Amino acid sequence: MRKPRAAVGSGHRKQAASQEGRQKRAKNNSQAKPSACDGLARQPEEVVLQASVSSYHVFRDLAEVTAFRGSLLSWYDQEKRDLPWRRRAEDEVDLDRRAYAVWVSEVMLQQTQVATVINYYTGWMKKWPTLQDLASASLEEVNQLWAGLGYYSRGRRLQEGARKVVEELGGHMPHTAETLQQFLPGVGRYTAGAIASIAFGQATGVVDGNVARVLCRVRAIGADPNSTLVSQQLWGLAQQLVDPARPGDFNQAAMELGATVCTPQRPLCSQCPVESLCRARQRVERERLLASGSLSSSPDVEECAANTGQCHLCLPPSEPWDQTLGVVNFPRKASRKPPREESSATCVLEQPGALGAQILLVQRPNSGLLAGLWEFPSVTWEPSEQLQRKALLQELQRWAGPLPATRLRHLGEVVHTFSHIKLTYQVYGLALEGQTPVTTVPPGARWLTQEEFHTAAVSTAMKKVFRVYQGQQPGTCMGSKRSQVSSPCSRKKPRMGQQVLDNFFRSHISTDGHSLNSAAQ
Repeated sequence: MRKPRAAVGSGHRKQAASQEGRQKRAKNNSQAKPSACDGLARQPEEVVLQASVSSYHVFRDLAEVTAFRGSLLSWYDQEKRDLPWRRRAEDEVDLDRRAYAVWVSEVMLQQTQVATVINYYTGWMKKWPTLQDLASASLEEVNQLWAGLGYYSRGRRLQEGARKVVEELGGHMPHTAETLQQFLPGVGRYTAGAIASIAFGQATGVVDGNVARVLCRVRAIGADPNSTLVSQQLWGLAQQLVDPARPGDFNQAAMELGATVCTPQRPLCSQCPVESLCRARQRVERERLLASGSLSSSPDVEECAANTGQCHLCLPPSEPWDQTLGVVNFPRKASRKPPREESSATCVLEQPGALGAQILLVQRPNSGLLAGLWEFPSVTWEPSEQLQRKALLQELQRWAGPLPATRLRHLGEVVHTFSHIKLTYQVYGLALEGQTPVTTVPPGARWLTQEEFHTAAVSTAMKKVFRVYQGQQPGTCMGSKRSQVSSPCSRKKPRMGQQVLDNFFRSHISTDGHSLNSAAQ
């Protein structure tokens, strides 16, 4: 049912998610009254697009479109990966349940790799197999199951959407991309199109990062795919190409191709089912012939010939063709703005308990970064160690009462990058020994055993912090492959996400020796 995305990273879903946000803002902005000079300052985007696009960047006849559809779907039927959300979409006869299953997978796969999502999806659908089940769950339960998956607002919005369907729409999912986007919170153009095409068979195209890359290469579009002009062109191509008889399969096939074959850095062009229709490959051939001086012998090698000035879809003049990149010249992306850097101090406060050591967690606000999740007491960074310790101790005492300041120890640091913030945690520890345990805490705080901590609604960053704390205890050697800590453990372990994906596919290899395509996305 959904997309392949894994070893190549999660940029495709990030692009789709960011585009959905821009599109919703654009829809709201379109209601604003235009100024008197708007007509002179800018032309309608559709006019600009038509005036600046040469036929080189489009599919010009039905035969070419039909060939693309047939080749891609034949390849997909043979090579598609056996993923749990796809099986649910194929086997579920109830349309609302099918749409819900697709919706959950689409939301989880936003900016997250397939290897990571598999176990989360399986656990989610086991716990909440229907919209009604999810609608009746608490936000605490949702956050707890989502913990570690990142971008936590996705889980909250998914539950908000389920409640809206149950309470306002009679338990029935909207059936079209337009109504899905209109009625469901957090559902933008891409997600709506994916649900509508896969669950309900609506012939609507979709564009995520994988599809954008495939289309950019097939039609030699070198400009930034995140720009409004190029995005419009890509959505137009997707709608032109989608197979009306198998729209869900076609959209998944395009995403699968981008995830497993037409990858960002090392595409497997020899395995591509639409290589013969790929303008990027033709450009590589043209450049090879130019270099060898034999271009005149191959008049069929086509190139863009826009008659109205610089083509807005070709490689920008500032970034000409790079012979060493080959098809990876397409597309060229604008440089990303680095995340802003912030610092914080956090403390693991531990006390003995009847069932073992307990640690104090406090709940974050219900809005903003990591809304509603639990964390160790934290304060913003202070310029001096003395001020830092004072501020942190005051925060700890606010939740747990008087504490021995002399036991507060600095253990190291953890660096965790969110989508737009690079946050450095200065990690402290304070163990309460030889004194009466704290039994009551204010609302918004609670004591948990270490076992309870690992299943609680806490972020990956807090789990990293706790590993630093554990690493300072006698006989421990804890570390995190993504954390930067002052005393890292030298022992390297295989990547968990890759282990999950490898184990999943290994268990689905048939006994006659036929293997699924298990290329990591």
